[in-house]
Amino acid sequence: MPVLASSRCQPLPAGTPALTKAEIDSLLKEVPGWSYDGKVIAKAYSFKNYYETMAFVNALAWIAHREDHHPDLSVGYNRCRVEFSTHSIGGISRNDFICAAKIEQLGQA
Repeated sequence: MPVLASSRCQPLPAGTPALTKAEIDSLLKEVPGWSYDGKVIAKAYSFKNYYETMAFVNALAWIAHREDHHPDLSVGYNRCRVEFSTHSIGGISRNDFICAAKIEQLGQA
């Protein structure tokens, strides 16, 4: 995870191919708890209360803004599901994994 987490998202020019299933499977090993469903990489997080959930969402929003790569979120009282895909290429990119790795570091701070 350190290599991904220390990387920065890169603009992807038109025609950039999405990662292959083998590449996705390899990168999933670097972001524990994340899974691939054929469309997105995703992970569900649980929290003690609404405040902790919103603190996580706000920290995640800062990362997404800084990387200019934004996830889809489903947020409830004590949970947040995070989904990444790269819409501009119609699949999964290394940028998705970079952001996932950065989010994983939130719990280590």
